[in-house]
Amino acid sequence: MHCTKNPRHYWSFFDLPARQVRIDELQNLSENPDFWKDNERAQKVMRELSELRDEISDWQKYSRSIEDTRELASLGDESLFTDLEQEVIHLEEELAQRELTVLLSGRYDAGTAILAIHAGAGGTDSQDWAAMLERMYLRWCDRERYAYEIIDTTEGEEAGIKSVTIVVTGKYAYGYLKAEKGVHRLVRLSPYDSAHRRHTSFALVEVLPEVGNDDEIEINPDDLRIDIFRSSGAGGQNVQKNATAIRLTHIPTGIVVTCQNERSQLQNRANAMRVLKARLADIRQQEVDKQLDEIRGDYVKAEWGSQIRSYVLHPYQMVKDHRTEYETGNVQAVLDGDLNAFIRAYLQSAK
Repeated sequence: MHCTKNPRHYWSFFDLPARQVRIDELQNLSENPDFWKDNERAQKVMRELSELRDEISDWQKYSRSIEDTRELASLGDESLFTDLEQEVIHLEEELAQRELTVLLSGRYDAGTAILAIHAGAGGTDSQDWAAMLERMYLRWCDRERYAYEIIDTTEGEEAGIKSVTIVVTGKYAYGYLKAEKGVHRLVRLSPYDSAHRRHTSFALVEVLPEVGNDDEIEINPDDLRIDIFRSSGAGGQNVQKNATAIRLTHIPTGIVVTCQNERSQLQNRANAMRVLKARLADIRQQEVDKQLDEIRGDYVKAEWGSQIRSYVLHPYQMVKDHRTEYETGNVQAVLDGDLNAFIRAYLQSAK
């Protein structure tokens, strides 16, 4: 039986000294007599201070677990080996997750994600594919214990969905889900083709960061066109009798956001503003990174040749990420939300 490395190794990539310096800086700020005069800024500082202290505490607990396991292993008691083997496996799995988390140091990585899925080229098949992707990501949220809220859905004409917008809440939701941004391609025998021929479908996955009031994303009311309309749905009780759906058009950029899943016009408007701010923040971040080819602006065309990942159900079964070359033959597991290997491969390749 082997045991994990010396725990001092882990502090090197966790960068404890830098975090301790930041804690000291924030602590000094909080002790200033005028600290609470700006309540919003003070709350932000205290929130960051609390998160950093929690991070260090978690790593200290993890380090103690490693030391305890090493000490038990050094006893050479064979009756403990089975339990120790399981503990080592658990510690190494946790280490892999912690190493991944260390890669998430972007401005918005630790926060909420806004995930939008848009059916692309492929007609009814692509709308069905968009619904399959929605199910896949909701399953992933359930597996990872992330909370989510569907704030807008446009149903497909015959099956599936034309688009859906989901707010995913939890620590590092955006950091992980940003790996999914791009065009996803499906190859299968179409259930909507009477001849049951092979079809290729595309859907665009958009991943945006939720921004707070302190992120300097200001929207001039004069730059907005606001349309109010009646929510669409599958019929019956799902269709609102009153006009509660909201469409926001940001005139300078041409960005259009709709929200219609809430029964309240005010709630739909608030959700639409969340998405609009997120899209503007995404554009700003891309500009800062000088990655102008990835700026949201117009949608990336969801069609052949632009995909980041392919899901093949026929003539063989394979999911392959074209950015990292990571692949698996267990397509059903992936469609059931087993995405972490793909996310990990992307984050490690992008570091």
